[in-house]
Amino acid sequence: MISAFQPVPYPIDPRWKVPTREECLNYLKLYNLPRHIIDHSILVARVALEICTLALQKGMHVHTRAVVASALLHDVGKFYCVEHGGCHNQLGASLVMELTGNPAIAQGGMHHVYWPGAVDIHKFFLPLAILYSDKRVMHDRIVSLETRYSDIYRRYGINERMQGLIRQSWQQTLHIQEQFNQNLEADLNARTFDSRRVVQGERGLPERSSTD
Repeated sequence: MISAFQPVPYPIDPRWKVPTREECLNYLKLYNLPRHIIDHSILVARVALEICTLALQKGMHVHTRAVVASALLHDVGKFYCVEHGGCHNQLGASLVMELTGNPAIAQGGMHHVYWPGAVDIHKFFLPLAILYSDKRVMHDRIVSLETRYSDIYRRYGINERMQGLIRQSWQQTLHIQEQFNQNLEADLNARTFDSRRVVQGERGLPERSSTD
């Protein structure tokens, strides 16, 4: 479902700061992110980097450094929200804007949970790459979409409303994956992003009643 709010694309402006990998990791430490969230963010960046590489091979215009920076910083607000409450993607996007002044990088963090607009990887490559990459990393492991969403469903599908939202997100992420697959001529869900073996995953979401 497309929301009434429609995001706008942010072509990279040379006046905007694109932090290096080292700077991004320092930002994560600045906001006291625990090691497991940093490890998660590094793996999300690995997935995003490979997607960028595939896109560049197909002649797509991609700002790899900005994508990697956004991937590393997408959860910068998470630990604060775990401790004190709040929406970690909104807080994270605000922190990224404060740190970098770069709305393109901030948009990747802002919308890594759910994309509120039309799925168009040519127009919105960076945020859609971040959303997809995040959905391929479960804690500190790169997994299939099926495995990731099965875990989300078991942990957060506590009632019919949450189950519906998770299924909606699942369908959207499958649509994003399909667009990447078609344009990159690749089967992303079968990639391990470490060139060693094919990811093995579950098939679809688990069954769960609203009373579980």
